[in-house]
Amino acid sequence: MNLNKIFILGNVTRDPEVRSMPNGGQVTSFSVATNRFYTAANGEKKTEAEFHNVVCFGKLADISSRYLNKGGLVLIEGRIKTRNWVNAQGVKQYRTEVIADSLQLGPKGAGNTGGGSANYGSSKPSHAPEPEIQRQEEIPVIEEDYAPPSTGSAEEQKTVSFEDEAADEIDVKDIPF
Repeated sequence: MNLNKIFILGNVTRDPEVRSMPNGGQVTSFSVATNRFYTAANGEKKTEAEFHNVVCFGKLADISSRYLNKGGLVLIEGRIKTRNWVNAQGVKQYRTEVIADSLQLGPKGAGNTGGGSANYGSSKPSHAPEPEIQRQEEIPVIEEDYAPPSTGSAEEQKTVSFEDEAADEIDVKDIPF
């Protein structure tokens, strides 16, 4: 069994480039930067950036051209493909790309160069429908020692002991089958 699947969560490094295929379909290409944070052997904190070439076809091409712009956060799900060609000098060249199967936009204003506006680009209408996209408003941060707020007064809250729970248990003899 083989599997070719990739998930990339990062920032768009350039606005999507839109092209048309000979059959009339649309294709966009852009790149996404991902960061890796680690601590070196000497204790120094380091950051390493990796750049990924992404290609979208059809509806995803249209959506990415409308809503993605440089700096925006995006989650791409797709597959890896390496293509090759011979350039004008006769040298064989290779390019590894991520062919997008789906994409999800990051929170509004996250990495957006427009200062947190609702639009993902100045020329893109804010009333346009967004098929096949899930937009996250805000990514919550939950602390390790978080305790949810109580929903009522102390009198209304009932503490349950193990004896109370045992009394509410179902006896196997009561099951009709």
